[in-house]
Amino acid sequence: MSIATDSTSTAVGQSTKKRTPWSGIWATVGIGFIVIYCLAPFYWMVVSSLRPDTEIFENTWWPRHTSFENYQAVFSAKNNFGQGLINSLVVSIVVTIVALAVATFASYALARLDFRGKGFLLLVVLATSMFPLVAIIVPLLKNFSDWQWINTYQAMIVPDLSFSLPLAVWNLTSFFRQMPQELEQSAMVDGCTPGQAFRKVILPLAAPGIFTTAIIIFIGAWNEFLVAVTMINNPAMQPATVLLSKFTGASQFNTPFGSQMAAGVVMTLPLVIMVLLFQRRIVAGLAAGGLKQ
Repeated sequence: MSIATDSTSTAVGQSTKKRTPWSGIWATVGIGFIVIYCLAPFYWMVVSSLRPDTEIFENTWWPRHTSFENYQAVFSAKNNFGQGLINSLVVSIVVTIVALAVATFASYALARLDFRGKGFLLLVVLATSMFPLVAIIVPLLKNFSDWQWINTYQAMIVPDLSFSLPLAVWNLTSFFRQMPQELEQSAMVDGCTPGQAFRKVILPLAAPGIFTTAIIIFIGAWNEFLVAVTMINNPAMQPATVLLSKFTGASQFNTPFGSQMAAGVVMTLPLVIMVLLFQRRIVAGLAAGGLKQ
């Protein structure tokens, strides 16, 4: 009895030593530092977008004279930024839907089927996403010119898919692997076909991982610049990232910093709203993807 009591008191003493108040304080300070480090550029972008041109280089924490003239300049007719946002939205949505549809079935097959060379195939899939885009942009331009794809949506969608699919396949394969195969077996025992088991059992449980992958794909397609600026020279077809780089000031040598900051805020807000709306599913997907069976 005394031995058990001593061991219990020792364990309690060790846990008390580990859980010091300073550990919680340092964790809070560290998290706060990371949050400030990540949000400070966005905050400064918002503040700069609200400054008039005469105060754009001031370093105050908030503009002395708040003005929305930069946002009015962003959506002026000469910038055509509204159409650029629509173009970016069309490309990002199509890339996300197609990449998810293909990657979900491919990942499920890679996670459940056993065949020779599966590990090597996954490495090849991941390696294809590591090619530098600048190295293949000239062959893409040559092919798209021959196919008459210049100034079309597919000229932006197809290259984005080629870089989104490998990442999506890799992420979803890891996610499906940590789901037990007994789920499908139990569903088939209850009378489901393999397709019904996948649709009614696996897909609902895989929703966090699919949402996380979808947001990663959408952000990548939304921020894409090099392919769009190379393949699209028609202002009516250019996405917002390209139009933002071509903003002009009142004169040839005047850089419209305020308008560029305002356009950056407008482009960032949809991503922030999307992450806030689906933050629980994102966290669940990231946590589930880190589990090991």
